[in-house]
Amino acid sequence: MLSYLVYHPPRRPHHKHPSDFGLPVEEVSVPLPGGSRSLHVWLCRGGTDRVVVVGHGIGLSKSASLAQAAFLHQEGYTVALFDHRNHGLSDADKAFWGLSERHTDDVVAVVEHLRGMPEYQEAQYAVFGFSFSTFPSLYLLRRAGCPVDAIICDSGPALELRPLFENFLRAKGLPVPGPLRGGPSWSVLTSVFARLGTAMLQAQWPPPAEGAYLSTPVLVLAGEDDSIIPVEGVRALAARYPRAEVEVLPGTEHLQGMKTDPDRYRTAVLDFLKRALG
Repeated sequence: MLSYLVYHPPRRPHHKHPSDFGLPVEEVSVPLPGGSRSLHVWLCRGGTDRVVVVGHGIGLSKSASLAQAAFLHQEGYTVALFDHRNHGLSDADKAFWGLSERHTDDVVAVVEHLRGMPEYQEAQYAVFGFSFSTFPSLYLLRRAGCPVDAIICDSGPALELRPLFENFLRAKGLPVPGPLRGGPSWSVLTSVFARLGTAMLQAQWPPPAEGAYLSTPVLVLAGEDDSIIPVEGVRALAARYPRAEVEVLPGTEHLQGMKTDPDRYRTAVLDFLKRALG
């Protein structure tokens, strides 16, 4: 089933390692609620006062976010890169429903694990999500027990969920047999895929503009040419929250900001963090 495959994709091995970027690394296992599963984390220690927890896009792994981790660490941040469940070296989870809360649990678990370490108890925390992980990164502000000081999102999230699933299929994000990619079959396939993929999340989306959503700074990096999560949907979501801002990267497709304009990308992230965390 295609909808299930979105959240339980084939594993991709890490194509790069922190050492390839000159990053010091410790491998850490972070337990998930219930104690039977854990997440695999690369902890790159920097200063003890500022920590950035870094995710990745759907079907990828934390190795896809090493370029961002490198410039953050260079500026003195401690960076913790993690694999979401069913990705990279983290444990499998065959669950079909409630996936929004489960993936939010992933982000929360890493933040809470670090907060439990004496040297990082008083640190300020930012979360950095990419594509699908931007949704749980923003959703975690619903968790009263897991405050963060800033959120950065690359290529998402957007106001509406169903169009994203349809765009993902059009972009050939999943293997769809050729005969189904046209005519009535395609229309039915995309409609069912979008409805079921959204239902599996069981999320209250968009989150209401209340509580931490009124006070937490959020930066969204949006590609001008993003065909999966278009700028219009990103702007519509950000407009709901008074501390959210959008940086549009010209001539940029989905998750390609570090390739199309690395200097602008890096400057936008670091300037935001300096304003948000000091």
